[in-house]
Amino acid sequence: MRLPVTPYGSARAAFRRRLPVHRGAVLLAGVAALRAGAGVLQLAAAESTAAALSIQVPEALVVGLPETGDGAVAGRPGDPLDGLVADADVVAVGPGLTDIDATGELLRGVLDVAPKQTALVLGALSHAPDLLVDSGRPVVLTPNLTEATHLLGRDPGDDLDAEAAELARRYDAVVSLYGHIAAPDGRCWREESGDAGLGTSGSGHVRAGLLAGLLSRGAEPAQAACWAAFAHAVSGQRLAPRFGRIGFLARELLDEIPHTLATV
Repeated sequence: MRLPVTPYGSARAAFRRRLPVHRGAVLLAGVAALRAGAGVLQLAAAESTAAALSIQVPEALVVGLPETGDGAVAGRPGDPLDGLVADADVVAVGPGLTDIDATGELLRGVLDVAPKQTALVLGALSHAPDLLVDSGRPVVLTPNLTEATHLLGRDPGDDLDAEAAELARRYDAVVSLYGHIAAPDGRCWREESGDAGLGTSGSGHVRAGLLAGLLSRGAEPAQAACWAAFAHAVSGQRLAPRFGRIGFLARELLDEIPHTLATV
């Protein structure tokens, strides 16, 4: 599979998060996107966390959004989020989100302003599963098993290839479910080199950002999902000799991404 590359300066990726205690989620996803080649990173965060996030990720434009009393972004923030989304090549929504009502409202706001050609990486669609029906958008869903349960309306079975394929057909989107990747047209792939260490906290946020970064470089959704799953797994393999199969941290995956992509 060949990865097309566009000039990095033309690529933009926008990310969003929710609670102060989950600031690390958007940090991991954002830095992963940069490590994968996204040229311009924009982060939109709850206002109380934006200053700290801008210090931790000085390469990004960080915008604070109005928030509720418990730290969630308040409904549809409007400007400046609308402006970021309208100008982005890729929008990733999901890292750190937990408030179901706020998430659904946020997703609707993003879809209202995102151009049809803007690629979306969604890990939070389970909070609003009807949003993609007949949307005709380039979308990659990255559910965990809990989110897959909501999307399927039942507990996933043991055959994750089949479950990913069903989700892809139902939501007309590429689905990346723990290395099991499916496209709406019936094509399926499986990444089998991942190991137990990838279950570490925050690892999924790294994979979502990696996927968004590849999309921003011009990869098609299925291609980006396959490459992200592979690079995520191989980056973990590269850390195992130093930290053991389950001893590395999600943030340590970030520094392995560029070398992994450069050597495949």
